[in-house]
Amino acid sequence: MASPSLDATQLDRYSRHVIMEEVGPAGQAALLDSRVLVVGAGGLGSPAIQYLAAAGVGELGIADDDTVERSNLQRQTVHRDADVGRPKVESAAAFVARLNPDVEVRRHELRVGPENVASLLADYDLVVDGSDNFRTRYLLNDACTLAGVPFSHGAVHRFEGQVTTFSGGADGPCYRCPFPEAPPPGTIEDCATAGVLGVLPGTVGAIQATEAIKHLVGVGDSLDGRLLVYDALGTRFEEVPVRRDPDCPVCGEGGIDSVAEVEYADTCAVAAPADAAD
Repeated sequence: MASPSLDATQLDRYSRHVIMEEVGPAGQAALLDSRVLVVGAGGLGSPAIQYLAAAGVGELGIADDDTVERSNLQRQTVHRDADVGRPKVESAAAFVARLNPDVEVRRHELRVGPENVASLLADYDLVVDGSDNFRTRYLLNDACTLAGVPFSHGAVHRFEGQVTTFSGGADGPCYRCPFPEAPPPGTIEDCATAGVLGVLPGTVGAIQATEAIKHLVGVGDSLDGRLLVYDALGTRFEEVPVRRDPDCPVCGEGGIDSVAEVEYADTCAVAAPADAAD
């Protein structure tokens, strides 16, 4: 952890953190010394990027290979109308630069895949999954679980969202424990087809940022072992327990050793070992 020494400007900027017993100068210094990777600079990534940057996370990685479209602006709040056609990592980095000069942004203009995920994770303390597809979601789960990197999961659909944290502990679950495989392609509409309430990703992404900050400071109870489901139409939250599956193909006994063992297509299923299938 970094020294709790903050300069006068930082004491002013982060004063509402510093005066809190649970955070204080040491907690703020920990944030300034932390490294967080946000995968996806879209609906979920936008609020996560905003609040992690405002909180003073010292190094913020942003991974996305997409460009800004006008239809994004209804919910992806780090981008502006003038950014249409611009790579999302560039417009998101520009937003952070305007917000907080303490934060160093590392731009990863790429699609996260099995060939690069391990090298990406190696540089960060925690991952915020703001992806919008099952392939990336399962890949991040598998890679983070194998590397012991904590990550925050979030997802949204129409008026509903879900969020949880996987801390990477020896006894904790991973995303495949409750969801061993992705739904077959075409069974769940994406937001371009089904739509999404514009403010919904803001709620879920802000909770993801909250979980990340608590973990980095070392305070509070995380959502590890609990899936928080949010119904925006009814304004209701529900908690669903998530337990480790001892037979999970990733975090269970005899699980995979590398993401190279999985083909991230269709249902992203982990194939049973040949001796187990006989």
